[in-house]
Amino acid sequence: MALNPVMRDWSGKRVWLVGASSGIGRATAAALHACGAVVIVSARQGAALQQFVAQHPGAMALPLDVTDAAALRSAAHTLADAGGLDCVVYCAGHYRAHTATAFDLPDMLRHNAVNYVGALNLLDAVLPVLLAQGRGHISLVASVAGYRGLPKSLAYGPTKAALIHLAESLYTDLRPRGIGVSLINPGFVATPLTAQNTFPMPALVTPELAARRILKGWASGAFEIHFPKRFTVWMKLLQCLPYRAFFAVTRRMVGA
Repeated sequence: MALNPVMRDWSGKRVWLVGASSGIGRATAAALHACGAVVIVSARQGAALQQFVAQHPGAMALPLDVTDAAALRSAAHTLADAGGLDCVVYCAGHYRAHTATAFDLPDMLRHNAVNYVGALNLLDAVLPVLLAQGRGHISLVASVAGYRGLPKSLAYGPTKAALIHLAESLYTDLRPRGIGVSLINPGFVATPLTAQNTFPMPALVTPELAARRILKGWASGAFEIHFPKRFTVWMKLLQCLPYRAFFAVTRRMVGA
């Protein structure tokens, strides 16, 4: 049974993707545009957004920084006045590998500001619009890195765990109000963020494949959309392990 209203027909639907200058966000925006959606793309990189619009006629660019709550509220008001919103996707992210032996507070806080607080800023902007409409959908891009505490994920993992928790609570509150909520948990995707990794990335997929999996998940009415399954199923199994077994697995991950 579907947990959300299915979203298959995108013709004329207005979708705002925040964090769409590259990677999963850009690929998903392109896939939605190909399906007939009216796509609005936001990110800090205005030039990249304008390039996307030039390549995808009818798309709209709204450059902004997710840490600027006022800018998000202003953009949401603009979009509400222009015809409302059918779907809002938070794809913005910051990532660097971190360990406790090289603790970097400014970058830890940067992860929190972009990955989690940025999502809160977006919710503050769009929830009044969606509640007034009595319809719409919110989708948060988290990560399987949020399932459990993993090596080199001291900064990134906790912010993604927070997004997972946030999406679950949002669903409980908003589903009775006619607003869908979905959670996107990718494995490794070839993006500018993962390009900095120096360790092997199992089951690495392209942003285009990620976009196809996301649209497939929306079409099925799923709450959690995770991919690629050959990797994420194993990550889900880690959630079930008792701590003794889990920490033994993580020691093997780092060769300790």
